[in-house]
Amino acid sequence: MIARRTLITGLGAAAVAGCATTRATGVAPSLKLACFNIWHNQGDWAARRPLLIQALRDADADVIGLQEVLEDAAVDLPNQARDLAQALGGYEVHFCSTDAEGAPRRYGNAILSRLPVIQHDWKKLEPLDDYRTAIRARVRVGGRAVDIVNTHLAWQADAQAVRARQIADLMAWLPRDRTPLIVMGDFNAVQEDAGLNALTGPGFFSALPRNSVDTTLNPAKGHPNRVIDHIFAQETAFAPVSARRIGDQPTQGEYPSDHFGVAATVSLR
Repeated sequence: MIARRTLITGLGAAAVAGCATTRATGVAPSLKLACFNIWHNQGDWAARRPLLIQALRDADADVIGLQEVLEDAAVDLPNQARDLAQALGGYEVHFCSTDAEGAPRRYGNAILSRLPVIQHDWKKLEPLDDYRTAIRARVRVGGRAVDIVNTHLAWQADAQAVRARQIADLMAWLPRDRTPLIVMGDFNAVQEDAGLNALTGPGFFSALPRNSVDTTLNPAKGHPNRVIDHIFAQETAFAPVSARRIGDQPTQGEYPSDHFGVAATVSLR
């Protein structure tokens, strides 16, 4: 059985792993990330698909986390993550869903990586009746291993305690082997939400700083202005380089999704 790590264990260890590569090469490797809730096949998927492809291509990310990924045989919809990865070229795809393997309709989250994937796994998050998942890919960055987790948490306004439980379950599931960690996704909550305290308190930083953008929800789709899509990185293992919103401009009146994406670059310490 693989040992699991708690939040506290993971924080202190990443600094030790972080020093070796920097000393050996003299240059801290960087990692380019993107996170996008693609709104499954809602709206005009045929019009949105090329806009998503372009937004992700422009982000030029090493690793992409996608939420609300759908495959549905009834409407002849192939797995959207695999479809987007094929259009982008060069990405390995890992998808997870609480729907059974082989079911005609499956909905979930995915990680796309153009870096070597050493390990990957996923889990259903507690409470199981919320049907949420977390998916992990361990990738190799400049000769070092990095764990990248993609998730999508409870959406209800009063679900702070549920989100806190989901994050605690996620963190307890991760391997306890000193691997630097990034957690990204649609958290359905702003950074001030108490349910996100484990990732917004000491130990992690948001690649997209507070107040740097007014929303990651698309007001053109009837949403309020809220920043709920995040990329959190361990501050002992990574340093922020840059971050921006992506997919936030319409093309002939259409947007890639009802969310805007987040793209960020971090460097390993």
